[in-house]
Amino acid sequence: MDSTQMGEQKALFLDDLQVGQRFTSGTHALDAEQIRAFAREFDPQGFHLDDEAARDTLFEGLAASGWHTAAITMKLNVQGGLPFRGGIVGAGGEIRWPKPTRPGDVLHVESEVVEITPSRTNPARGIATVRSETRNQKGDVVQVLTAKLVLPRRPASG
Repeated sequence: MDSTQMGEQKALFLDDLQVGQRFTSGTHALDAEQIRAFAREFDPQGFHLDDEAARDTLFEGLAASGWHTAAITMKLNVQGGLPFRGGIVGAGGEIRWPKPTRPGDVLHVESEVVEITPSRTNPARGIATVRSETRNQKGDVVQVLTAKLVLPRRPASG
């Protein structure tokens, strides 16, 4: 995918953003096998691997790793949920998982620009702080990510 064009959506510079601006991603359907495959590779805990073992935990059933939810969030944002020029480049953030992600969930991401800070030392870029809520098909928030993202500024013309 071209870094200047994401489908029909133009990739945005820092200067194109406004506080309060919102973005919505496409969707990702999650099943038990995806949850187990990710867990086997990256987070091999019983409540991510085995429904029976997970029943006696605080999850009360198979749940995706929070890091799996974070990876899906990133995928959805890269695929057009956050159409930013130069990609989605993180400079820090805060993440929380208020509810577990379950087999059968269909996730999407709703994001909002909460702060825009042009760089004081490099006029070619700045930071956009974006709050992204990953929601399931019922509208339940399964992840909240507030990230500081580095974006290029629009070049001066002429």
